[in-house]
Amino acid sequence: MDPREIVDRALRLHARGWTDRAVAQACGVSVHTVRHWRSGRRRGPEVEARRAARTSYCPRCSSAELDAAAYAYLLGLYLGDGHITAHRRGVHFLAVFCDNAYPGLIRACGEAMEAVFPVSAFSVPRRGYTEVKSASTHWPCLFPQHGPGRKHSRTISLDRWQQEVVDARTREFVRGLFHSDGCRVTNRVRRTVGGTWKYYEYPRSLFSNTSEGILDLLGTALDRLGVRWSLRFRDNGPHRRSGILSVAERTSAALLDSFVGDKR
Repeated sequence: MDPREIVDRALRLHARGWTDRAVAQACGVSVHTVRHWRSGRRRGPEVEARRAARTSYCPRCSSAELDAAAYAYLLGLYLGDGHITAHRRGVHFLAVFCDNAYPGLIRACGEAMEAVFPVSAFSVPRRGYTEVKSASTHWPCLFPQHGPGRKHSRTISLDRWQQEVVDARTREFVRGLFHSDGCRVTNRVRRTVGGTWKYYEYPRSLFSNTSEGILDLLGTALDRLGVRWSLRFRDNGPHRRSGILSVAERTSAALLDSFVGDKR
């Protein structure tokens, strides 16, 4: 009997009130298979295509083409607020943590994942933030910075091919970093001019991270774009400190705003 006919027969028997076990015995398949057919989760061509994409498509291991702009942006997000976890059968999940205050960022992150790999990204709501995730056996190929422990506890640098992508798509890379661990604020200062207090406001972009390697990557990228920046460190405990990179000079702040944009 044709496989399609077996499925159709199983569904007809179920519609007559047969139990899953009785249908399985009549059709010569497992109860688990019948449940999948009944619930509509049986594998079809589209499911098989997605599975093949997760296991075989890789711009590093095959001839698949890499979307450089999407990858540069996603690399920035990953370095700032992402990690990779291993699951069974060699599958790895890439997860980026996005503040719930920025639905536009959550959407842009998912779109970047799907542009880099042809598999669906999905969101997992948490208290105060959302995990944007995607599964593939090849995420570690695209993010060789993945490793045990936190990023600030190990050396973070780019492979040669990654550096070439970042050099070609520097703005997207910087945008991803500022969308992950960055913010834009308005500084307000006062000064005396002719004996009178005057107030001034100016925009300022900040990026905070505990990895000196990531801070160095951002500083190098900003230098490439002609953006002036400064860096200071603050202690977060006896064995950990964070660096705060600031862009405050008027021309540089305007240039940065022109391509980083609003992550809301």
